[in-house]
Amino acid sequence: MSELPLLQPRSPDSHKGDYGRALLVGGSRGMSGAIALAGMAALRGGAGLVSVAVAVGIQQTVAGHEPAYMTIALPEGDQGEVGSGAFDELASRLQQFDCIGLGPGLGTGEPARELVEQLYQQAPCPIVLDADALNLLAGQCEDLEAAGPRIFTPHAGELLRLLQVDLQEREALEAAAVEWAASRRAVLVLKGHRSLVTDGQESFHNTSGNAGMATGGSGDVLTGLLVALVCQGLSPLDAARLAVYLHGLAGDLAAEKMGQQSLIASDLVDFLGPAFKQYFQDHVD
Repeated sequence: MSELPLLQPRSPDSHKGDYGRALLVGGSRGMSGAIALAGMAALRGGAGLVSVAVAVGIQQTVAGHEPAYMTIALPEGDQGEVGSGAFDELASRLQQFDCIGLGPGLGTGEPARELVEQLYQQAPCPIVLDADALNLLAGQCEDLEAAGPRIFTPHAGELLRLLQVDLQEREALEAAAVEWAASRRAVLVLKGHRSLVTDGQESFHNTSGNAGMATGGSGDVLTGLLVALVCQGLSPLDAARLAVYLHGLAGDLAAEKMGQQSLIASDLVDFLGPAFKQYFQDHVD
């Protein structure tokens, strides 16, 4: 990866309001861990205030993972996913947030689809779209007008569904990703070995990370981290570039300590601190 974006060190007289307000939306019965990981990563990523919006049935479970984030209860449907009217619970609060992370563990029911589409079209702040949010938008983006910057974070399978194409070669898939990002004026992170980050005009390949990160929840951590960096003032493209690097670096530091085989997603959250420390030493100080 070329020279990394610079995140400015914190001023001694700063306060939590200077580092942005993040909202993570997702979770469902049996999938509470995904959105909890995203929320914890947003905190470790430096966001000043983090709120996590989940179906009311899992609110206590999600709150129990981490006392430093706040939770917002959304209506719940029969299957434990968000229910009808979920957007109404968030609509009056949207102006409060500097960035939204949407999708981890959300589910793919019709109320979830409505929530994703309404946030996509009405939230003025940047939104990081991952996991179920990507699947719910598959084939729909061309019919929806985004109200603000949008950052898509698919792995290869999610990108194929999102673009409605059948491409087997990585090179062809990356070319399609660049073209699609340009057409949508969006930032796209194609996750995987040497993840691609592109806005359709500039493209970058990440150099950090290892195979131990191929584990459930790794992408949820990236979502929260990316949201936190946008909250701290980086542009969507710069935030995406730095997030994939720090995410991979946290994975590398974790693998050095415990090996790749035993690495799990919560290790990535735990090693974000050392990753930031090394980044500031190598690139900022």
